[in-house]
Amino acid sequence: MNILSTRRPRSRAALGAAVAATLALSLAACSSDDAPADGASDEAADYGDISVQLSWIKNAEFIGEYMADTNGYYADAGFGTVNLVAGPSTGVAELVSGQALVALSDAVSVGTAVANEDAPVKIIGTTFQKNPFTVLSLKDGGDIATPQDMVGKKIGVQDSNVSLFNALLAANGISPDDVTVVPVQYDPSVLTNGEVDGFIAYLTNESLIVQAQGFEVTNLPFADNGLPFVAETVTVTDESIAEDREKLKAFLKAEIQGWTDAIADPEAAVQLSLDGYGKDLGLDKDTEIASATEQNDELVVSDETVANGLFTISPELQDETVASLANAGIDVEADDIFDLSLLDEVYSENPDLKDYEG
Repeated sequence: MNILSTRRPRSRAALGAAVAATLALSLAACSSDDAPADGASDEAADYGDISVQLSWIKNAEFIGEYMADTNGYYADAGFGTVNLVAGPSTGVAELVSGQALVALSDAVSVGTAVANEDAPVKIIGTTFQKNPFTVLSLKDGGDIATPQDMVGKKIGVQDSNVSLFNALLAANGISPDDVTVVPVQYDPSVLTNGEVDGFIAYLTNESLIVQAQGFEVTNLPFADNGLPFVAETVTVTDESIAEDREKLKAFLKAEIQGWTDAIADPEAAVQLSLDGYGKDLGLDKDTEIASATEQNDELVVSDETVANGLFTISPELQDETVASLANAGIDVEADDIFDLSLLDEVYSENPDLKDYEG
């Protein structure tokens, strides 16, 4: 399998210095183009071309965006070309510099930029209700099923995920001295060849890849073990919320429609990646379908989305996210990083969108 199909976890603290530098250069350059006239509706709008910064490569993670593009929802919302820019990236630098209208990011990256750099960005919705991070282990190896199972074990941790892993330990009352952190990259072969007992991974990527290689695995999901936070967040600048509100609402509507289709038919959505968006990445069809199905069932859909619609973030989940960030040393309040008012308006104006299950 092409190495690009191996998912790189995204706390991306390692990108902080680069983001900080870009922020320093770009804060004064924030601009808001193509703002619609007051009272304009997305039905008659012409918002022109936009760029959306993706957090990762064009694999199954973005099947809702592929559906929104292919099925004409972006066009119906008033957009011309919607340029889906492949990552990896936290998206914060692209937002602040004006290179992207929207970034699909995560609460850790956004919270870090807001807390440390006073970045003028907000999360206005989220694709993943649960973050996909996990401590991956082999059933006949480390078999790490509970936080206490990590004690005395060697855990492979990428540089960008050290602070996040330390937060997991803190949330479960485990001293860093009780585990051995082994610096690794993003290739899970260090787990399968026995160099480590556990490996920081994604439930929807490395875990499935290792299983596809014939190994029985055990997962310790962060979200279910003291560290819940939202991921694949729809993130924008404060300025765009103030000046491009209708444009952002139009984008959110198209996103909801695209993800509604992706949930209904993940195989068709994956095929769009294989045939077009991620054609050159050497993606494995079976693994991508398994990834799409897993993320839809376990991450995108929840009791909250069933009740209130896709992309929603309940006050309780906002508070849980903020508490998780605090465990990682990121000091923010919910109002510092979340603004769900646009999504509320979208659903108020289009209540039928809530019924994504048909």
